[in-house]
Amino acid sequence: MGKSPPDIEALAYGKHTPPPPPPLPKPWFPWLVPLIFVANIVVFVYSMYVNNCPETTGPEYCVLYDPLKRYSFQPLKENMVLGPSVETLELLGALDPKMVVQNGEEWRFFTCMWLHAGLAHLVTNMMSLLFIGIRLEQEFGFFRIGMLYLLSGFGGSLMSSLSPKRSISVGASGALLGLLGGMLSELITNWTIYANKCAAISTLTLIVGLNLALGLIPHVDNSAHVGGFLSGFLLGFILLIRPQYGYVSRKYIPAGYDMKHRKSKHKCYQYLLWVAALVTLVIGFAWGLDRLYTEKRLEIEPFPSTP
Repeated sequence: MGKSPPDIEALAYGKHTPPPPPPLPKPWFPWLVPLIFVANIVVFVYSMYVNNCPETTGPEYCVLYDPLKRYSFQPLKENMVLGPSVETLELLGALDPKMVVQNGEEWRFFTCMWLHAGLAHLVTNMMSLLFIGIRLEQEFGFFRIGMLYLLSGFGGSLMSSLSPKRSISVGASGALLGLLGGMLSELITNWTIYANKCAAISTLTLIVGLNLALGLIPHVDNSAHVGGFLSGFLLGFILLIRPQYGYVSRKYIPAGYDMKHRKSKHKCYQYLLWVAALVTLVIGFAWGLDRLYTEKRLEIEPFPSTP
């Protein structure tokens, strides 16, 4: 088939045909979130293998010893969520602030995100991960969501380390609350492209509130939830920024088209939020680490005796 005839009227008056609207971006194929899901399950199975309840506690005390044998759970009076012992979790990388400061084991900030206290803990977190994470990865890709997940998890671990509670911490809850925080800030920074703004922010605020409220349950580390959510909220302004309506990529604009009225890719307020969030996040992480190492060293190292 031949080319379509040019717009005679437009040519006669020296005008140009407006550029076609850019095609809708193709969704990313989500592979990172399912990989995180599988990794968490594998780590939990491995933790139960290392735990070996029949050998350390005795088969008569282990929960579901007959079908699970070595992989059976610790007694319910020791672990009510069906999982390994505290000693096993600490051995495999649970977050213990004193070990981070005293032994230089900063890797525990990240390894604790892959450990879970029990089967109930694991199932709850993994359902949330699939429900939230896959949609985000489809929209923003694996790199940005991976950075959001890991840095939010670090923020949750750091806040947990500053908690006055003296207990070890495990779980992906901080990273998952970070994904929710990122969704909320993404809604704010990309406000102009949402049609039902009030409904979207009301629903998301309700979900975030319910998740934070769950942290009030006894033996749940709510400080990790708050730290992960705040980190994710700030990271959303940095990582999840989108071009606004009216922007057309240069590659979709035909040669000779008048570029004077082409809208900018991002709004001014988006750049302001980006800078403010980045500065706040860096200062927050630096302040938290400084406070952690200062306070824990004072607890670990005795005061020098006076002569």
